[in-house]
Amino acid sequence: MTRQGRTSERFRAGTLPAPANVDDLVEHVADLAVVLGPDDVVEGISVNADCASLGSLDHWVGREFPAFLTEESRQKFAARRAMMKESPGSMSRPVELNHFDNATWEFPIRYTIHTLKDSASVLLIGRDMQPIAEVQQRLVKEQQARERDQQKLRRGETFFRVVLEASETPMVLVDPESGRIHDVNTAGASLLGTKTDMLDGNAFSQCFEGRRRSEFMDALQTAASSEEVRSMELIARRNGREIGLIPQYFRAAGELFLLCRLSSMDDEQAGGSEVTQSLAALFSATSDAIVMTDSKGVIRDANEAFLILTDAAQLRDVKEKSLGDFLVRGAVDLKLILDASMKKGRMRSYAAQISSVVGTRATVDISAARLRQRGGDLGYGFIIRDVTQSEAVDTDPGAAAVSEDAMRNVMDLVGTASLKELVSATSDVVEKMCIETALQLSGNNRVAAAEMLGLSRQSLYVKLRKYGILSVDAES
Repeated sequence: MTRQGRTSERFRAGTLPAPANVDDLVEHVADLAVVLGPDDVVEGISVNADCASLGSLDHWVGREFPAFLTEESRQKFAARRAMMKESPGSMSRPVELNHFDNATWEFPIRYTIHTLKDSASVLLIGRDMQPIAEVQQRLVKEQQARERDQQKLRRGETFFRVVLEASETPMVLVDPESGRIHDVNTAGASLLGTKTDMLDGNAFSQCFEGRRRSEFMDALQTAASSEEVRSMELIARRNGREIGLIPQYFRAAGELFLLCRLSSMDDEQAGGSEVTQSLAALFSATSDAIVMTDSKGVIRDANEAFLILTDAAQLRDVKEKSLGDFLVRGAVDLKLILDASMKKGRMRSYAAQISSVVGTRATVDISAARLRQRGGDLGYGFIIRDVTQSEAVDTDPGAAAVSEDAMRNVMDLVGTASLKELVSATSDVVEKMCIETALQLSGNNRVAAAEMLGLSRQSLYVKLRKYGILSVDAES
């Protein structure tokens, strides 16, 4: 009995009557037909000539059919045979069984099981599922490949985001056609005075003062197309900083984009980003209070040491307030410091007292400097050092000695003068000391000293003559 032997002959081997055209019928209906005896031994088999992948299965004849099934399919086949024996007349639903042969070769077959009239044998008509399984496997492989590609894309995007954010160079990616921002890192957004989510999708030209979109993009593309590296100097709209911009083209997925590298002109003048970072670290870490104000002394920024000195919980508690609000002598001290810094560019030392938000006071020594850049003033910078423990208030030794001698002279009058006369003499001594201190603090500026003491200019001159402080040169 050969592999492609006539089906009728094999059926006759199972004592089954077969019409003349049963061979053609079975071979057209099935890829594989198997006749099983009552004990599930293969009595006959036919393989469709068009299913060459199944090979020769003649060696199945005379052997138990479950011996060529996988373990899972054996259980499935046994359950289906038991169901058919319990209900012989019931229609059998198709069942998919996985065959294995020659130890490693596996192939799936979809069977319909039919009982044969006047016989205990059954006919299994099978459809080879290998082509469908192969298609399914290809689909699974394609899906897995697609998922791997998506993972690569996500990994590449993650790498891009990490590198972009980790870069200390401020960068902006711009669509050259629309002129809108495609992406920007945190350093770039910070330099422009805002956050990344506020810039995505916005017109890049809106970030700068006095720039129209069409003209700005033409200048940007011209600079990017130039053979030489050309930097554009711009003014950021949000914070007024001078910014240098170097554009260059790059292509991604067939589309052109502009990579714009930004730099602060102030940083370049200060010696580069390393110096800027060092100054920023010093600003945060120093134990001396540092305050930045505008030209009128209104606080724009302050470090942690100033917040501690003033007992402020956070920067917003002091920001936008006048520095004079935290000085005991208020606007008088602030005016003296600003005037001296305006004239000389800096003030080396000024003794004052700081009043905290809860009312406590601390003696401090203040240094100030006028801050300038190209195009105008940036305001003033103050370094405030707490000298409460040492009470390091700079005074004129000569003035202090005169004051001590004056107090000693007053004490010598005890017993020789009335209390009223002693009090009057003491008041004169204290008044003279206050006037001398005010002159010393104001740098001998009589207008400022009069304002500090709450006197008119004429009254101050009267007292200066009274105590012999006003020199002859000054009077003339």
